[in-house]
Amino acid sequence: MIALEEANKAPIAQGAFSVGCVLTHQNEILSTGYSRELEGNTHAEANAIAKVQDKSILSQVELYTTLEPCTVRTSGLRACTDTIIEYGIKKVFIGVEEPPDFVNCQGVSKLKEAGVDVIFLSSEEYTRQTGRNLSEDCLIAARRS
Repeated sequence: MIALEEANKAPIAQGAFSVGCVLTHQNEILSTGYSRELEGNTHAEANAIAKVQDKSILSQVELYTTLEPCTVRTSGLRACTDTIIEYGIKKVFIGVEEPPDFVNCQGVSKLKEAGVDVIFLSSEEYTRQTGRNLSEDCLIAARRS
């Protein structure tokens, strides 16, 4: 899973998750991102979206993320769910729900309320290829220290 590879690129930061994100358009990778990739305390989803030149295409992309998109930023920056909704992304695939380590995330609920199709990724293919559990690996990557 490319999003998981992206999450493992994130510089480690105390009190922050390491997340990876991939945007696809017509089954082609359009953009990738990971936590703290761009300047500031940036998140993976926001970074992948920021790197897309033609923002009008975003309503046609699928977003894959290792961790449920945030609804609260302790840094005060914009929540990823708000950015996803603003750009009209209609389908979001998630590796695992955000654990309540720092905040009570409501990303799935907020996305669904906005009409976004939210799908939790199945671990079956990943397990066949790696012998590991996708949800567990997404949490391990998120909590790297």
